[in-house]
Amino acid sequence: MAQRSFWKGYLKLSLVTCPVAMAPAVSENEKIRFHTLNRETRNRVVSQYVDSVTGKVVKEDDEVKGYERGEGDYVLIEDDELESVALESTRTIDIDVFAPRDSIEWIWLDQPHYLTPDDPVGEEAFCVIRDAMATTRTVGISRLVMYRRERAVMLEPRDKGIVLWTLRYGDEVRDKAAYFETINANKADPSLMSLVLQLIDEQTKPWTPSMASDPVQDKLLELITAKKKGRKRAAKPKPEAETPPSNVINIMDALKKSVAAASKAKR
Repeated sequence: MAQRSFWKGYLKLSLVTCPVAMAPAVSENEKIRFHTLNRETRNRVVSQYVDSVTGKVVKEDDEVKGYERGEGDYVLIEDDELESVALESTRTIDIDVFAPRDSIEWIWLDQPHYLTPDDPVGEEAFCVIRDAMATTRTVGISRLVMYRRERAVMLEPRDKGIVLWTLRYGDEVRDKAAYFETINANKADPSLMSLVLQLIDEQTKPWTPSMASDPVQDKLLELITAKKKGRKRAAKPKPEAETPPSNVINIMDALKKSVAAASKAKR
C-alpha cells in the first residue's frame, strides 16, 4: 500500500516540469516512546519556561529570541523580524546543476526522502529525468525549503523512483584534516594486511536490515509486556568492571588467532 506523502510540488528541469510527491524514507514511529509522569498522581508532566533569575513561569507572549553578544548581554529578535529574513516556501524542486554521484561523500548526506510522480500525465517526464541521471551517473542539486529552513538537496535515481537527500550545510561538516593529520600515512605491513584481508573475507556476509537492528527495543517490549502482566522482570546483573586492554600486544599473533576463530565459526 502506498504511503501518505507529506509534501507535494513540482520537479523542474529547464522547461520540463512534472508534479511530484515526497515522503520520508526513514521513520521512527515504531520506536517505543515514554511520557514523563507524576509518580504520585500518574498525571502527565507539562514543560514550562522558567525565568532563570526570578524562578517565575514565563508567559508565552513574553518569550522572545535572543542572540548573546556578551555574557548576559543579548540582542532581542522579534518574530516578525525573523519572518522578514525567512525564505519563501517553494513548491518547486528546480534542478539547476548536476554533479558526478561519486563526487559527493556520504558525510554530506543528511535525511533521505522518496520522490515519486504525483500524476500519470507527468510520469513520463519524471522517468526521463530519473533515467538520464542513472545513465550519466550524476545527481541533481537543487534548493528547497524543508522543515522551516532552506536546504540544498541532492536527487539520486534509485530503482523506479528518486531519493531526495537533504544535504548538510557547509559549516556543519568539520575538516577531516584536523583529526587525521597526525595519523601515520605509511602503508601497512603486507603480512599483516594479508591476514586482515583474510579475516574480512571470512566475516563478509550479504547486507540485511537485521545487521542494524535495535536490541534495546526488543528488551523494552519484553519489559512492558511483563509489567502489563504484573510480573517483575529479573534485574540485570551489574556488569563487571572492564579491564583496559594491554597496550603491549603482538599484532601478528592476535590476527592469526582472529582468523582461526572466524574460520571455525564459519564452518
